[in-house]
Amino acid sequence: MGARTGEQFLKGLQGTNRELYMEGERVHDVTSHPKLAGGARSIASVFDRQFECSDECLVADPETGEAINVSHMMPRNIEDLRLRNEGLSRISEMTTGLMGRTPDYMNMKFSAMAANAHVWAGMGEFTEQGAANLIAYQKRLAREDISLTHTIIQPTVNKATDGQIVGNKVTIHKVADTKNGIIVRGARILGTLSPFADEIAVYPALPLPPGAEDYAVAFSIPLDTPGLKFLCRDSATVPTNGFDKPLSSRFDEQDAFVIFDDVEIPNEVLFLNGTRGSVEAYNAFGGPRVMSNMTTQTTIRALNKLEFSYGLGTLMAQAIGDVSPGTTEMLGEIQSYMEVTRNAIHAATERGWCDDRGVYFLENRALDPMRSLLATWFPRVNEILTLIGSHNLLAAPSRADLDSAELRPLIDEFMYGANGTTAERRAEIFRLAWDYIGSALGGRNLLYERFYLTSAARNRIMSHMLNPDRSRGFGLVESVLQSARKQPQG
Repeated sequence: MGARTGEQFLKGLQGTNRELYMEGERVHDVTSHPKLAGGARSIASVFDRQFECSDECLVADPETGEAINVSHMMPRNIEDLRLRNEGLSRISEMTTGLMGRTPDYMNMKFSAMAANAHVWAGMGEFTEQGAANLIAYQKRLAREDISLTHTIIQPTVNKATDGQIVGNKVTIHKVADTKNGIIVRGARILGTLSPFADEIAVYPALPLPPGAEDYAVAFSIPLDTPGLKFLCRDSATVPTNGFDKPLSSRFDEQDAFVIFDDVEIPNEVLFLNGTRGSVEAYNAFGGPRVMSNMTTQTTIRALNKLEFSYGLGTLMAQAIGDVSPGTTEMLGEIQSYMEVTRNAIHAATERGWCDDRGVYFLENRALDPMRSLLATWFPRVNEILTLIGSHNLLAAPSRADLDSAELRPLIDEFMYGANGTTAERRAEIFRLAWDYIGSALGGRNLLYERFYLTSAARNRIMSHMLNPDRSRGFGLVESVLQSARKQPQG
């Protein structure tokens, strides 16, 4: 079939028998539900985007020749990396980076995991077959243009004991083997994009200890698989006109607590099945290939969001004639974040590396710092926009106010802005800003960015602990010490 249109995507969501709950109500059709339809249409626009920008967003399947999304590509040279970057940017533009789990995110992960499958194949009883299953699934993911979500985080019950995996009944684990596969039970979070996905993947996250074979499972299944249940968080969608809520009416990608209530996983979609050797394979599942692809998509999405933030902040300042040094400095701060992010993508691309199978990846060294930096930059960006907007964020008339024959003359007289900014234009800008940083959607997205790829603190710790080469720094220190020893004493 190849790449799907938005209409085909929406039809795929209809008529399924998934157990998805929103604020206590079971939702049977997400495409028509008032708190979900806006998000569904936005994801449909992402599917349409690949045809609108086909030169950048579509490539030929190397085996079938059919058009598939560029995020499934396994690049063979630096030029392929550049092309994929452009395609990912065009996709992210549809939501200005506000939706972090558009399907290209998981597409990128699975293309890397398929390229990495040989690393853990053969480690145990099932791992060779599991690796073959994953490679086959990645091809189906691309050729059927599946909207895929995932869930990898263990739910928090008690932070003092949650790290004790063996015997933990909450986190997902195998409870039985069957003739056709395995039965799993437990829960995970956060199934972001769940209402708008066709299938859900479970795969390794934090390393498992010895003896945790039952927890070493990985697979992907349809969302209407019996026993699979999704509890969505309160909706941040406001079903209204695009003027009043330009973001909340469209860009809530949703998050869900995912429950596996004795779910049978067929052998053909199992990547790890909890048998001998599965723990070792689970802990080797990721690696630099997966990390590179994940951070590539993340950083390109973040760049689009920073560009949007910079443009919005500048328009806010212009609308009220704010050219103060403080505001100008803060706008320059966002611009600096934006350019550092752009430079990281460029450097990582131009220093791309080729693995032993001829697949190219962006350089991790240039991308890794973005995992912690973005988690601190986005909260600061929100703060800057709040400071620029000040009370003006709370004094923007609604569409109904502007359309009122009685109120409009007064609004035009008293609520216009600087530099020829009309009252309607000023209201449009500041309502957008408030929806971005002050609405329920804005609050969710702030939390999301803080922990998008785990916290900034954890990423800094990992960056230091996993840095294998400190020879340059050590050498510089030793050169200074040696020089100091040669200096005359006294």
